[in-house]
Amino acid sequence: MSNIAPPLAFFDTLDEMPNPFKQPVKSLQHIAAGTTQEVIDDYQCAAEFIYSYRGSPDTFSTYRREIEHFLHWCLLISKKSLKEVVREDIEAYVEFSKQPPITWVGQKNVPRFLLRLGERTPNHDWRPYVHASGEFATSQAALQSLFSVLSSFFNFLIQERYLSANPVAQIRQKSKFLRKQQGQGKIRRLSPLQWDFVIETVEKMAVEQPHVHERTLFVMNALFAMYLRISELVDTSRWQPQMGHFQADQEGNWWFLTVGKGNKEREISVSDAMLAALKRYRLSRGLPSLPMPGESTPLIHKTRGRGGIGSTRQIRGIVQKCFDAAAESMRANGFVEDAERLSAATVHWLRHTGISEDVKHRPREHVRDDAGHGSSAITDRYIDVERAERHASARQKRIK
Repeated sequence: MSNIAPPLAFFDTLDEMPNPFKQPVKSLQHIAAGTTQEVIDDYQCAAEFIYSYRGSPDTFSTYRREIEHFLHWCLLISKKSLKEVVREDIEAYVEFSKQPPITWVGQKNVPRFLLRLGERTPNHDWRPYVHASGEFATSQAALQSLFSVLSSFFNFLIQERYLSANPVAQIRQKSKFLRKQQGQGKIRRLSPLQWDFVIETVEKMAVEQPHVHERTLFVMNALFAMYLRISELVDTSRWQPQMGHFQADQEGNWWFLTVGKGNKEREISVSDAMLAALKRYRLSRGLPSLPMPGESTPLIHKTRGRGGIGSTRQIRGIVQKCFDAAAESMRANGFVEDAERLSAATVHWLRHTGISEDVKHRPREHVRDDAGHGSSAITDRYIDVERAERHASARQKRIK
């Protein structure tokens, strides 16, 4: 299996993917030779399912990845259409996903499609799985995502009367694939030391190159201080974050309006420090220190062209540059292990870090509402008091 040629990307980016409802697929010769009408029909259904989630960039990317992986397996490994897939096939696919062929694993992210002669063509350097070492191991979170997305997909196919049964729902013992965890899972976040180095590094970058990094500083402050998800900073078809979404109430308290996970609108309380960060950012852009009601100026501006940033990848690139620079500074100051751990951090860790710091001294209900958590139980996962006490009580246990 390790010698199987890697597949091409089936689906383009959110911005470039054609509307399958308006432009039904007629041929797949550009991505898979010798495809039958049955395969084309499968692809059409999958495209419609994925496109239905275009309102949320993160959800779209997750569903596209899972469905694309599954179609790759159906077409190239099992050689079955969706209508032929049964419970045993899903179990075989899960085992396959745990350790895909080495030829299917890339060491870095590359574009799915390239623009050639005015047409979007598959990039032959793209791989469906990515891991820095070239080897791939599926986490429990990834398996949870796999089961969840595939089950939703098959339910969609049933609703569309394309299939009559959901083979994922027929797996009675998912426990052999998914482990249950006792207690709360570990929240991935930056340590106070790591965050101090990160914010100091970004502030220095902003002083040295204000025309570029005043924006960087504001992005880092917003992700940490307002617990924003990366998708809440970029322009999408469902939401365009603007300066006017910072609003003062009748008491002079400032709030930030956003639309987050599940297309839910919420107001986030803006601290004095965050308001100061907003003023600094606006002044660096030649704007008055505070926004006017209804101001439509894009929140995170493009450095070239007009409008706001519309790519989560660009935000990730901005944050990663900060993490890399901070890690280098940590190594130079002798904090080598902390620097290595920082190298594994992602944008979402900033949200986790902000919540974890605030829940130490703010009422959890306040943090819950600012974070957009569905329940206090989710916010409770960020409270380390019980965990710390449990370890303290165990520290003096004797063996002899």
